[in-house]
Amino acid sequence: MDIIHVSRGRFLGTTFWAVLLCCVIVAVAATLGRASYNMTAAVTDKPDLAVYMLLPDEHVTSATLLRALENERHYVVETKDGPKLAILRKGEKEWYVSEVENLR
Repeated sequence: MDIIHVSRGRFLGTTFWAVLLCCVIVAVAATLGRASYNMTAAVTDKPDLAVYMLLPDEHVTSATLLRALENERHYVVETKDGPKLAILRKGEKEWYVSEVENLR
């Protein structure tokens, strides 16, 4: 196919859709990258958000900080099964749940 036989309208239409599709692909990739960065930061830097991410099976609705130490935080979390005490400890790089106890 010769470029001479392609009409101006068809060329501009194809170019428009190609540029639009490229922009959509870049936007989706940037959104997914930012979301994964935020999830990583939540576990490593922000223990208040890490409570929600580290206890997904508990269906945490709210978390109240009881005690904050340098490498340890104690939370009362409201879950589907009632209130629980969650103790988070900081490892070398990220926070992890060390204990979860039912409160009555």
